[in-house]
Amino acid sequence: MTKVLTNMLCSIVVVILIGFPFSIACAQASVENATVVLEIPEGARAGPSFDVDAATEAYINLLSDEDRARSDAYFEGRYWLHLWGFLYGLGMAWLLLGTRLSAGMRNLSERVGNWQWLHTVIFSMQYVIIVTVLSFPLTLYQGFFREHRYDLATQSFGAWMGDELTALAVGIVIGSIVLTVIYTVIRKVRDSWWVWATGVSVLLLMFINFLAPVYIMPLFNDYNALEDGPLRTSIMSMAHANDIPGDDVYWFDASRQTTRISANVSGIFGTTRISLNDNLLNRTSPEEIEAVMAHEMGHYVLNHSTKLTIEFGLVLAFGFAFVAWGFNRAVRRWGKNWDVRDVGDTAGLPLFAALLSIFFFVATPVTNSIIRIAEAEADNYGVNVSRQPDGFARVAMRLSEYRKISPGPLERIVFYDHPSGYDRVRMAMLWKAEHPDSEPSPVD
Repeated sequence: MTKVLTNMLCSIVVVILIGFPFSIACAQASVENATVVLEIPEGARAGPSFDVDAATEAYINLLSDEDRARSDAYFEGRYWLHLWGFLYGLGMAWLLLGTRLSAGMRNLSERVGNWQWLHTVIFSMQYVIIVTVLSFPLTLYQGFFREHRYDLATQSFGAWMGDELTALAVGIVIGSIVLTVIYTVIRKVRDSWWVWATGVSVLLLMFINFLAPVYIMPLFNDYNALEDGPLRTSIMSMAHANDIPGDDVYWFDASRQTTRISANVSGIFGTTRISLNDNLLNRTSPEEIEAVMAHEMGHYVLNHSTKLTIEFGLVLAFGFAFVAWGFNRAVRRWGKNWDVRDVGDTAGLPLFAALLSIFFFVATPVTNSIIRIAEAEADNYGVNVSRQPDGFARVAMRLSEYRKISPGPLERIVFYDHPSGYDRVRMAMLWKAEHPDSEPSPVD
């Protein structure tokens, strides 16, 4: 979930611009006490002959050949979706520019009052709606049909569409605010706009991180306090021991939308919230839940939100610089055909988005590596805090439902924004080898 909040910046200045609005689904479900018993493979049990590689393989072998092939197919399909999504976005930009539809949207917005900021707001609303409609076929396939095909989604089409419309409304509000701020900066400083726009984007991300847990996420899910019991006590104990603010643990109802497990510790400046979804509560053992929550607490304690904001801000600075370089050259050559005046003209937003998408497409290995390093740090922190290596390994195997368990070296670098399942299990088994007394007592 840290990645979601951190990448909200991309949702603002990349995803909204390119035309693929973020989609978060709402769900309503009941939550039960976790009754799943942690099962440790025979080859991974602690003992005098414990072997890290053998223990890792014992966990990996829990995945059947059929399930492994299914997981690989789902994850590898995302490689192509990444490419087709990129090309689809460029196609939409060409359509909006080449048909002068973008210029027409600008002309329409300029008929309302004499305030440039209002013109930008009106244009932004039109833009978000139009690119949402244009991208809907790919969104429908990727977000609904494909998820159901792999048994990862549980929503009906009507419920899914309702959530898409809610997400569209959020996108219109956020997109209008962000684009208005960025275009105001561009028009004020002109030549050095990309420097100032980077700083503004970083501040906006921090602001959204502040608002998201309390005001944005609850629009899509219902949050309820976790009932008193051993699990809540354990989670709060870890939080207090690691100086994480918050007086409660919340669960959110994701099971009617997805089968995926998730949790997060999010927020800043008094809005911090410790949350986990009902899939994690109902499908996993207490040891697994502790391992997951400790991992999420690691993101908070290690200041990953701030660090990732700064790191992505630096990447975005290069992206904006690339846009500044390419935009003027493109307008000099094709600006008259598109009726685009300059970089401060909202009619050029499709070009702005296309150039930014090209940069981020090429920079995919860099952005994924930034996140993957943070996730690996949180993995290590989580195992050290929870002391649940087998719980962590079990969770890594559960995530193999939709993540390729053993990618090649190039796949790791280019396509993985988290450590692979194999790497996570092996890390946990390495920890276990150095802490032989950590294994829970067998349940009779």
